[in-house]
Amino acid sequence: MVLDGQPLDALPPHRRPVNLMFQSYALFPHMSVEKNIAFGLKQEGRARGEIADRVTELLTLVRMTEYARRKPHQLSGGQQQRVALARSLAKSPKLLLLDEPMGALDRKLRAQMQLEVADILRRLGVTCVMVTHDQDEAMTMAGRIAVMERGRIRQTGAPADVYERPSCRYSAEFIGSVNIFEGHVSEAHPQRTLIAVPSLAHPIRLGAGVAAPADSGIAVAIRPEKISLSHAPPAQIHNKLCGMLESIAYVGSHSTYCLRLPSGEQVRGMLLNAERQRRESFAIGAQVWMSWEADAAVVLPA
Repeated sequence: MVLDGQPLDALPPHRRPVNLMFQSYALFPHMSVEKNIAFGLKQEGRARGEIADRVTELLTLVRMTEYARRKPHQLSGGQQQRVALARSLAKSPKLLLLDEPMGALDRKLRAQMQLEVADILRRLGVTCVMVTHDQDEAMTMAGRIAVMERGRIRQTGAPADVYERPSCRYSAEFIGSVNIFEGHVSEAHPQRTLIAVPSLAHPIRLGAGVAAPADSGIAVAIRPEKISLSHAPPAQIHNKLCGMLESIAYVGSHSTYCLRLPSGEQVRGMLLNAERQRRESFAIGAQVWMSWEADAAVVLPA
């Protein structure tokens, strides 16, 4: 392994410029906050004045100065996380590894700490590799995401690229919510493609050509937020479907609408609730139309 041009294989673990922040924080229960942060520096034999200055700097950075003499059991979950982060940064590592760092926090505190930790790491310029199963957390904190399946990396890229242009079905389904339609290419042109889907009465039209011959199998992904809903049939010929509104999930900022097609397939659409209040309302059991633009669908490789 090489880090910043330096081979690490010959270095013992305690000499490598790498640190790890554990999911459980692993703070020493018998030590105060400041002593937890200073532990690694003392193990290296740093001068007492240097250690004191570094601990003061990190306490200020994570806003824990007033809690310096408290023990871990006297801190909240978020405060313990700040101490664990400060301790992992004390030796100025070139690479910081985070193992599910927000896993022990409640949802509200988790959202707050995601932004705080990301801001601290950006200000310090520390390269960080974080493992998380929380998609929102990855999208919020990461500059670059790697989607893994059974130990293999399936896609890497900026959060927006992974979300908007998934490179495979696994990536499309893992990040966010998605509708996937399988069919075959019925018409192939350089500037447009028509896809016949057995479960849909109307074909899907793509606003670009695809590298697939006519009659070949193909799958496309459409995110729920790219779908419009209406009671009346849309004027467009393609990219529309009709079904029975089976459920509405209200989640505060938006609502998710699930339609059951005559084929039995379920399709999800999403509306911001501010937009929903300005437009027509939809009742469960009603026949509802969904439609989308030609550039909303993404072709998934076989």
